[in-house]
Amino acid sequence: MQDDELGPNGAVLFALEELEENWKWLEEGLQAMGEDYILFDCPGQVELFTHHSSLRNIFFRIQKLGYRLVALHLTDSYHLTLPSLYISTLLLSLRAMLQMDMPHLNILTKIDKLSSYIPLPFNLDFYTEVQDLSYLLPHMARESPIMANSKFEGLNKAIIELVEDFGLVGFETLAVENKKSMMTLLHAIDRAGGYAFGGAEGANDTVWQVAMRQGMRLMDVKDVQERWLDRKEEFDEMELKEREEEVKANDAPSLVDDAEDDDKSDEIKEMEDFAKSGIKVVRR
Repeated sequence: MQDDELGPNGAVLFALEELEENWKWLEEGLQAMGEDYILFDCPGQVELFTHHSSLRNIFFRIQKLGYRLVALHLTDSYHLTLPSLYISTLLLSLRAMLQMDMPHLNILTKIDKLSSYIPLPFNLDFYTEVQDLSYLLPHMARESPIMANSKFEGLNKAIIELVEDFGLVGFETLAVENKKSMMTLLHAIDRAGGYAFGGAEGANDTVWQVAMRQGMRLMDVKDVQERWLDRKEEFDEMELKEREEEVKANDAPSLVDDAEDDDKSDEIKEMEDFAKSGIKVVRR
C-alpha cells in the first residue's frame, strides 16, 4: 500500500487483480483441497460485485474446474426498518446479481434481532418475496421531508419499477445461532447450486439421508415471521426448556452403560479366576 500509494479500497482491488493474473497459484491450492465445501469470504466493498470484473473472472475460472458456486449476498435485517434503506438494498442486490452472473442468494442476517427494532409496516414475506413495492412509496414520503419532494418521488418510483421489471431479487433469512435456520439456508444453497445427490459424499448417502435432505420440514417465511416476530418470547422459552432437558438427559447415567460396565467386570473376574486355575494357554 505504501509503495503504490494505495488506500484500503484500492489495495483490495489491486490484490484481486494480482490474484487474477496469478491464477495458477489459486488453482493448485484448490486442487490440493479435494472435494469439499469451500467458502470464499469476500471483502464487503460493493465495487467488487457491482462493476469491477476481477472477482467475477476468478469465479468463472473456478467454475470451469467443476465447482458449483453460489454467491451469498449478506444484508443486515436492520435495512428493512427504513423504506429507503430497503430500496437501496434491492438496487444493490440486483446490480450484484447481474454483475456476478451466477447462482445467487440474497440473505437477511440477524433476523432474530428484527423484533427489537421499530415495527415493520408489512409482514416479513412482503420484504423477502419483494412484492408490490409501490406500497412503500407513502412510507418513504413520511420517512423524511426530502423524500416527500416530487423529484425524489419520481426517482423512487423509477427505481421500484426497475427492480420489479427484472423480477430477480428475493431474500432468504438467517438467525446464525439457530440450527433450524442454518439448515434451511443450507438447503436453499444446495438447491441454488443444483445439488441433488452431490458429488463424493452424496453417492454414499443412505435413502433416509437423501429423503431428509430433499423433503425435510424446514422454515418458510411464515415460520420465520412467527418464530422471530410474532411469538419470539414464547419460542425462546420453549427452546430454553428443551435445551435444559437435553442437558439433564445427557448428564443422567445410562442404564445401558451401567449394564455394559457390569458385563466387563464379570469378564475381568472370569479372566482372573482362569489365570489362577493353573491352566497354561499357548498362542500359536
